[in-house]
Amino acid sequence: MAHTKISGEVIGIDLGTTYSCVAVARKGRNVEIIANDQGNRTTPSYIAFSPVSAGSERLIGEAAKNQATLNPRRTVFDVKRLIGKKFDDPDVQLKTFTPEELSAMVLVKMKETAEAYLGKKVTNAVVTVPAYFNDLQRQATKDAGTIAGLKVLRIINEPTAGALAYGLNQDSRRKRNILVYDLGGGTFDVSVLNIDKDEFRVLATGGDTHLGGGDFDQRVMKYFVDMIKRKYKKDVSKDRKALGKLRRECERAKRVLSSQTQVRVEIDSFIQGMDFSEPLTRARFEDLNSDLFERTLEVVKSTMEDANLEKDEIDEIVLVGGSTRIPKVTEMLKKAFNGKEPSKGINPDEAVAYGAAVQGAMLSSDQEGVVLVDVTPLSLGVQALGGLMSVVMPRNTVIPRKITRGRYTTFADQQNSVFVQVFQGERPLTKDCIHLGSFVLGDIAPAPRGVPSVEVTFEVDADGILTVTAKDTASKNSGSLTISSSKRNLSQSEVERMTTEAIEMAEHDKKEKARIDARNCLEKHIYDLNKAIDEKLNVCDKAEVKDALTEASEWLDDNQDAWEEDYEGRIQGLTDLWARTW
Repeated sequence: MAHTKISGEVIGIDLGTTYSCVAVARKGRNVEIIANDQGNRTTPSYIAFSPVSAGSERLIGEAAKNQATLNPRRTVFDVKRLIGKKFDDPDVQLKTFTPEELSAMVLVKMKETAEAYLGKKVTNAVVTVPAYFNDLQRQATKDAGTIAGLKVLRIINEPTAGALAYGLNQDSRRKRNILVYDLGGGTFDVSVLNIDKDEFRVLATGGDTHLGGGDFDQRVMKYFVDMIKRKYKKDVSKDRKALGKLRRECERAKRVLSSQTQVRVEIDSFIQGMDFSEPLTRARFEDLNSDLFERTLEVVKSTMEDANLEKDEIDEIVLVGGSTRIPKVTEMLKKAFNGKEPSKGINPDEAVAYGAAVQGAMLSSDQEGVVLVDVTPLSLGVQALGGLMSVVMPRNTVIPRKITRGRYTTFADQQNSVFVQVFQGERPLTKDCIHLGSFVLGDIAPAPRGVPSVEVTFEVDADGILTVTAKDTASKNSGSLTISSSKRNLSQSEVERMTTEAIEMAEHDKKEKARIDARNCLEKHIYDLNKAIDEKLNVCDKAEVKDALTEASEWLDDNQDAWEEDYEGRIQGLTDLWARTW
């Protein structure tokens, strides 16, 4: 596909929950991972503010993480889990900065790291996001880039970037299916791709935006907090500095257990002058986190089903993200795929930034090269009568894509406007999905219910960001949805509910949808019969039918939550009456 050549270097940034990484592709596909000012190739996604008395200095990266235990109240991490949320969400408790601003600070650090290495100003970047980020989170990430002084040319899914890094290091002539298992510090993604020469086609994607290495650390922390309370009669849970020390030591222990079977967790002057020293075995670590590991396999299974592939059709399993170094993860994956050994050909910490840099190089070159074909992570649609989710663009639709549906109309006589509400999710009721935004399509010519025809168009660009337009086909009037920072309404519990409850609640959802369909059907039946009375019935029959319709309408108003069978019974009763009087 032709594109406008970008002037200057385009860097690739893996904006990670716990660590971030920046890379640049030079001279074609020669990718260089750029080390920070401490000589490290990854940088902690930490921001800290020193007390006012110390000059209110802002620290980012290594320096921020190093002082975290001494300054816990003014140190921020895991900001990626908050991005795209409203400021007043319960789990967003930042006093001065929005999540976008804090993420922008990490991006500034990556930008400065690249500029120091390249010896010139950098303005263009490709930034990665978890594949399961919704539209609001993707837009928020672009906003963070803008705040950081970067022009974000493309948002690319992390597992797709990882696949790109892997694929370019392999025999490009061989067509193959690969599964990318991306387990990072705060998020988890699975993508199934088909690689054919230089075309990378995503077949399906799934994930959990609140599962990663940080959650494993938290389980170990809770284990030690409970132990200390039981064994030493001290409550660490209220001491921020002590918790900070424990968090850092638990993270270190987790890393050590990837290569050793036992580690000693040791903290000098831990709490109330007490030194702490306790062993932690790999077996105990695995037991504490066994259910979290199992959750990742459930996502793998559902993503494979979405891709319509069997286990033996996967040629390679690619590991991305630092948490894939945990031996149990590799062991479980190997067992799940009948002994297939996951590939270790790329550095899991650097693969995402590597792939983003390759994508950046392609955008800045006139040369034809890698073609990325990605998909939407979640279904997109509008709210229909009764709170039903009317899907316009199903999940795993290849993007960029534009789809128009013309089946929408009014639900009341002489209705001159339509309130269009846009949602993202997999549940049949919009109350269980993510609300992306809404707008009003006005100036519809007054007409009986169901006569106006409204076309709704969903267009998703290469970044996975959505534009929605609604048009009245008669008047040609249209309205559209523009998502801005002020309209964000993301709830993490909604994202988690989508990924875990969709399967658990499938039977309940099926019954609820059938109930609402029956209610809508009764309402339409009453409306249609009322319209037909004057032209279809003689005078003596009208009164009986009108009384029955009035009674049915009043019953419907008072019984919005009745059973499906009750609505169907009412429909049958009205149908029998009409047949008798017709």
